[in-house]
Amino acid sequence: MKSFGPEWSQIHQTKSPGLWSPLLTFSSALYGLGVRLRLWAYEYRFFKRESLPGFVVSVGNITAGGTGKTPAVVMLAQWARNEGLPVAVLSRGYGGQYRTKVLAVSDGNRVKAGPEEAGDEPYLLAKRLSGIPVVVSKKRFLAGLFAHEKYGCDFFILDDGFQHLELNRDLNLALIDATNPLGNGSLLPRGPLREPVEQLARANACIVTRCEGQGSGEIVPRFLKVKFSSIPVFCADHVAENIVFPNSKEVYGPEFVKGRRVLAFAGIARPERFKQTLIGLGANVAYFGEFRDHYPFNRDDIQALFKMKEKQGAEYIVTTEKDWVRVSPFVADRTDMAYLSINFEFTSGRDEFFRMIKDSMAAKRRKIHRK
Repeated sequence: MKSFGPEWSQIHQTKSPGLWSPLLTFSSALYGLGVRLRLWAYEYRFFKRESLPGFVVSVGNITAGGTGKTPAVVMLAQWARNEGLPVAVLSRGYGGQYRTKVLAVSDGNRVKAGPEEAGDEPYLLAKRLSGIPVVVSKKRFLAGLFAHEKYGCDFFILDDGFQHLELNRDLNLALIDATNPLGNGSLLPRGPLREPVEQLARANACIVTRCEGQGSGEIVPRFLKVKFSSIPVFCADHVAENIVFPNSKEVYGPEFVKGRRVLAFAGIARPERFKQTLIGLGANVAYFGEFRDHYPFNRDDIQALFKMKEKQGAEYIVTTEKDWVRVSPFVADRTDMAYLSINFEFTSGRDEFFRMIKDSMAAKRRKIHRK
């Protein structure tokens, strides 16, 4: 079961996609020209940059999807909250149907907008982040002003903000996937790069994700330290946390799926990673459904999955937490469906990473006081 559309994850890995190669190469050249012109316009101040009243951390990447930004934002926001910082998460709300200039997805106490209106990732962040406002806007500056004026926030986290040049930031964090760092090395649509690799020089720090147990978990940090020697590099991994059955409110450790026959599916940037995670946990994956990233599931899709579950003799259906957000309206009466929650954990440099943030905040305070 695969959703209709190009297999972009496969195209972005290969050097020669056959008959499509000339068209994709030409399209990438046009895209690259547009990217460079935009970067030039901001560098020489033809386009204005805005500044928020507080400390701004951007979490992003230079590739299209799949580096684990959402778990990283959750981790960083929880740290800030635990440090007593008045933190808000600012997002573009990709895929959301909101029409207002600014939408408060959460005020920190309750979720105020659903995934259809806000987008699946902001809604997921709002569900995960108790005590932390989540605000979406096409212009993150407006979202930040709203969070500052309405909730008193002055520590702002930009979700997927590396390319959002309109807003100044105090720390620019770039995430890079150790298992697939740059794909085939080409710009969109021929490859996965949103920007030329050299633009990583804008980052204040790089975080290499999915490092644990990967040979590339050593290769990628080494490459970054050579090519961008002045930028600190940290390593992290996505760790399975729980198997959650929302409709029965049962929560188990990830070992719950070991030896169990399950049907699984995912509509994320690289769904095969989710399948491999379940297999790594010992699950017997009888069938796996792949859907494109942010796929808009409907009732027929879900019914087809349940029919396949019966056909394959699977005990449970398991999906990602992000996909659960989109399918939950269609499965309110099912107690055999679960999602796997993921934690973002540093494998090296955790203390140094948070010290870097605190030092940067202190430096900004000193600069303000000198004025």
